Amino acid sequence: MQKIVVGITGASGAIYGIRLLQVLQEMGVETHLVVSPTGQKVIKFETGYDRAGLQSLAHWHDVADLFAPIASGSFLATAMVIAPCSMHSLAGVAQGITDNLLLRSADVMLKEGKPLILVPREAPLNKIHVGNMLKAIDAGAKLVPAAPAFYHRPQTVQDLVDFVVGKVLDSLGIEHTLFRRWGT
Repeated sequence: MQKIVVGITGASGAIYGIRLLQVLQEMGVETHLVVSPTGQKVIKFETGYDRAGLQSLAHWHDVADLFAPIASGSFLATAMVIAPCSMHSLAGVAQGITDNLLLRSADVMLKEGKPLILVPREAPLNKIHVGNMLKAIDAGAKLVPAAPAFYHRPQTVQDLVDFVVGKVLDSLGIEHTLFRRWGT
């Protein structure tokens, strides 16, 4: 059984992480969630979700709890997704900073050679952002920017969100029907 760790940070776009949790729950995938302090504020502001709502979607882990199971390589997580991934968290991943559970869990994925998918959500990007993206990729992370396509002719915001979440699922090797693929 797959175990996916999901991180939600303080970048705008909390809906990406929440929708990912919803879809994984529907698929019966075990999920573990860690949210940065600013991420909790953004979630409430953008979506109205509170901690109880999030706990209904995944096993909740406090970002300050470095003794949580997901902080260890012996926890058999399949992969981790940080969606959205703030530039602050991206910098932490790129530099190997592990001073909270979200960054420690990401570091564990890299050291264990397991998939770490980052969904950066920032515009425009500066040279430091791009440099950190390259460092994260060089360390083994995969970036799936929050950049929806339009060839599937989205009709709603949900269609746009589902495209990005679908690309994350593609990167995890999880089959889905969240969007119409090119040429179909």
